[in-house]
Amino acid sequence: MHPAPETSAPSKKRDTLYLQVLAAIALGIFIGWLKPEWGIALQPLGDGFIKLIKMLIAPIIFCTVVAGIAGMGDLKRLGSVGLRALGYFVALTTVALVIGLVVANVVRPGEGMHIDASKLDTKQVDTYITQGKAQSTVAFLLNVIPKTFLSAFSEGEVLQVLLLALLFGFALARVGEHGHPVMEILNQVARVLFGIVWIVTRLAPVGAFGAMAFTIGKFGIGSLVSLGQLLLTVYITCALFIVLVLGGIARAAGFRFWKLIRHIKEEIFIQLGTSSSEAALPGLMHKLERVGCAKPVVGVVVPSGYSFNLDGTCIYLTCAALFLAQATDTPMGLWDQIGLLAVMLLTSKGAAGITGSGFIVLAATISTTGNIPPAALAVIFGIDRFMSEIRGLTNLIGNAVATLVIAKWEGAIDESQLGDIAVRKE
Repeated sequence: MHPAPETSAPSKKRDTLYLQVLAAIALGIFIGWLKPEWGIALQPLGDGFIKLIKMLIAPIIFCTVVAGIAGMGDLKRLGSVGLRALGYFVALTTVALVIGLVVANVVRPGEGMHIDASKLDTKQVDTYITQGKAQSTVAFLLNVIPKTFLSAFSEGEVLQVLLLALLFGFALARVGEHGHPVMEILNQVARVLFGIVWIVTRLAPVGAFGAMAFTIGKFGIGSLVSLGQLLLTVYITCALFIVLVLGGIARAAGFRFWKLIRHIKEEIFIQLGTSSSEAALPGLMHKLERVGCAKPVVGVVVPSGYSFNLDGTCIYLTCAALFLAQATDTPMGLWDQIGLLAVMLLTSKGAAGITGSGFIVLAATISTTGNIPPAALAVIFGIDRFMSEIRGLTNLIGNAVATLVIAKWEGAIDESQLGDIAVRKE
């Protein structure tokens, strides 16, 4: 049973939403470039839309996961989903980190800049450096446990909500028949919540317009030119990763990759317009359920993937870190880079799908390794917002592919609902 409401009535409007968002992005870029002060003033439009979506994420994850687990019957199967998801996440993020490391060594985007980090103004990045230093594996794990049952919802911590949902779902499954009324209520609440998501998503063009106008107005197109080589390196590497690695995995698992992209195109443009992967999370979960992925798989893989399966962030981390080393003439030998890779395997798992988190994780990595001067972060601060577009897009597509693949492995996918996403056997 799927909680998402059927949207056949407004299908024509929904089919054009991505075009509306695309037009809004273009208009936002134009306004931010022509009148930067106007663009900066439009920031509340983007922030407001993201807040509207984020207020729905916690209850949607809770209802979806609880109802899915309670209706699953075999709790051992859920453990299998979790283990396979974790193995997949570690493997793919490791591949992404290695690819980013290799590309940065081959292209060497920061070579020849000869920047003296001691003369940089670090006021804008001091907060990120402080937050980065505060990151640790123990602190991250403890933060998964909420202070109270309700604080997880009020603070909007995805992993905290997921933990509560797993515990609640296990307990509900144990009580058997007595839990059926609760399950029915949760299914109906989830149906209403996805209905609210549909309504809020109509505002996506407004949110994308405000967010893009602010980004261009605040940081300027000029910043793209000055650090264009790093930007191009990250964009091209992520694009190749999406097409070759993710596309190859999807095809090997029996899915048409470009049909999948078309299926989630609205979520892709919402992410691009707002620079926030979380803004697309509810819609992504809805779409994956509609193509036949079992509710428990979607409920576990997508939210956890937003913290543990961030392929785009991993590519960005290695490219940006080596760029800063090259730009500041910091020597990074083979063992230094292997150490950097090892640290990133841990720090990259603490990144959430929100704007600026990748920069915080980069700060945490640089602070931990101690090779690259943290002050060097000021060099790329101006274009970080632009790089968040492609890393967020890579993360989004990566989690869509992961969910389909893991659902296929578990035999938890209704292939009759896949439509043209499935590779037809001749």
